[in-house]
Amino acid sequence: MNANTASRKLLSLICIIGGAALIIASLVLDVMGDGAPAYGFRGAMLVVGIVALLFGLYLFPTLKYHRRLIYIIFLFPLLFTFAVTVIIPLCLGIFYSFTDWTGIQYTQFVGFGNYISMFQDPQFIWSILITFVFVVINMILVNLIAFLLALLCTNGIKGDGFFRAAYFLPNLIGGIVLGYIWQFVFNNVLINLTKTSWLVQTPTAMTAIVVVYIWQYAGYIMLLYITGLTQVPKDVLEAAQIDGANARQTLFQVKIPMIASTFTICTFLTLTSAFKQFDVNLALTGGTGSVANFMGKYLTSGTQMLALNIYNTAVSKNNYALGQAKAVLFFIILACVSLIQVRISNAKEVEL
Repeated sequence: MNANTASRKLLSLICIIGGAALIIASLVLDVMGDGAPAYGFRGAMLVVGIVALLFGLYLFPTLKYHRRLIYIIFLFPLLFTFAVTVIIPLCLGIFYSFTDWTGIQYTQFVGFGNYISMFQDPQFIWSILITFVFVVINMILVNLIAFLLALLCTNGIKGDGFFRAAYFLPNLIGGIVLGYIWQFVFNNVLINLTKTSWLVQTPTAMTAIVVVYIWQYAGYIMLLYITGLTQVPKDVLEAAQIDGANARQTLFQVKIPMIASTFTICTFLTLTSAFKQFDVNLALTGGTGSVANFMGKYLTSGTQMLALNIYNTAVSKNNYALGQAKAVLFFIILACVSLIQVRISNAKEVEL
C-alpha cells in the first residue's frame, strides 16, 4: 500500500466515523429535547454528518465495492426520505409510547403503563372489535362486487368505457367530502323511505359506513380486476370454448385461476384500506353511537373504529402518549394480519 492510498484510507475512515458520530449525536439531541446543550445545532449536525459519511464512503480506496458504494450514494435521497418519514418516526413513536409524552416533550418513563391503560379501556376494545368486523365484511363485499363489475365491463357490452368511468368516479371524491354527502343522503333523502335515519342507531350506522365504503372503493378494485381479466390469453379462452366449456366453467376453471395474483393484490389493498378507515368514519358519524353494555360500561362512541379512536385519544383528549401506544399496537396488528393474508393468498395461488 503506497502513502497516497494509506492517507486516502485514513481520511475516509475519519469522515465515516465522524459522520456517523454526528448523525447519532443529532438524533440523541432531538430525543433529549430543547433542554440539551447544542440542541439548536442538531439539524446542521445531521446534514454535515450525512455528507461526511457519504464522502468517506466515496473516498474509501477499494475497487471491489466502489461501484456498490456509488449505487448507495445515488439511492441515498430515496433511502433518506424513507428513513426520515417512516423509519425514524416509527422508532421514535415506539420510544414515546413508553413515556408520558405530551406531543412536545416527555418528563419520565412510564414503562408499559400506557399499554396497560389502553387494554383497560372498554371503548378501545370495542373499537378493535368493530374494526375487525368492518374489515372482514368489506374485504368480502368489496372484492365480490368489484369482481362482478369487472366481469360486466369486460363482457363486451356497449358503453363499457362509460360504466368503468362511472363506477370508478366515487373513488376520486375525498373521504371527508364523501362522508358529508352521504350524511345528507341518509338524514334528508333516505329518511323519507325508512322513516328514521340510518345514523341514529349503532348497527344501522355501521351498515351505513359499510355501504359508503363499498360505494367509494369498489370502483378502484374493479379496475384491477379488469386489468387481470383482460390479460388472460385469448387462445386459452378459445381452447376452453373448443373443448366445450360453458361460461361458468370458463370463469371458475380458467379465468379465476389465471388471475390469482390479482386476487392477492386486491384482497391486500382492501384489507389494509379497511383497517385504516378514518375519513369516512369521521365525517359520516364522528364515531357516535350508543352501546348499552360492553365490559360493564355504557359507551357513547359505538361507531368509533380504531384509527378514529387513536386520533381522538391523541388530539381530542390531548393524551399523545396513550395515543402513540395505541398506534404502535395498530401497526403490529396491521402488519401481522397483512402478512398472514398475503401468505394465505400466495398458497392459494400455488394451489390454483
